[in-house]
Amino acid sequence: MSTIFGKIIRKEMPAQIVYEDDLVMAIKDLYPVAPVHILILPKKEMKNLQAMAKEDLSLMSHIVDVAQKLAKEYKIEDNYRFLTNNGEKAGQSVWHLHFHLVGGKELGSIA
Repeated sequence: MSTIFGKIIRKEMPAQIVYEDDLVMAIKDLYPVAPVHILILPKKEMKNLQAMAKEDLSLMSHIVDVAQKLAKEYKIEDNYRFLTNNGEKAGQSVWHLHFHLVGGKELGSIA
């Protein structure tokens, strides 16, 4: 993996890891938009959600499970946003699939 997230997953770069298992790593975002802003990174390299192969779709249930556990741990289970950006025009800036778990304040509408 050549992205910053690949380097973090391989532990070649430091990050504040809040969760890790064989499939995913969760880290605190360096530029949080809320008191809780965690990035959940699949360890398998995928450019974005659209590039996820059918054989990898089961990983999504694990990612959601991790997001739910972290939301409970950080006491935001009743008020959080969980999202991914797919493509440059959607705001994706790192070409490694990742999900944002954001909460801890009123977030308002995005539409």
